[in-house]
Amino acid sequence: MKDENCEIKAIYALAFGRVQGVGFRYSTVKRALALGLKGYARNMSDGSVEVMAEGSAEAIEKLVKYLKQGPPAARVDRLDFRYLSPKGYYRSFNVEY
Repeated sequence: MKDENCEIKAIYALAFGRVQGVGFRYSTVKRALALGLKGYARNMSDGSVEVMAEGSAEAIEKLVKYLKQGPPAARVDRLDFRYLSPKGYYRSFNVEY
């Protein structure tokens, strides 16, 4: 039987609400690195924050839970996300511009 927690997953997410100018990207990077994930977070022109992450299924689920809340100064009104096939493009987790 395959251990689901060892399975590698990827997500693409968009967080909407008060998510720019409140440390959302940087706190996402810190959380993602602590979870051993790879990918990026970046501000979008519509005021949302885009997150791409790859890593263990367990870590991905923890990040999704975090993204639904964000840091204390943020207000996440909606989190749209979808699971993707991991591509292995990322070496770390960073803020992208």
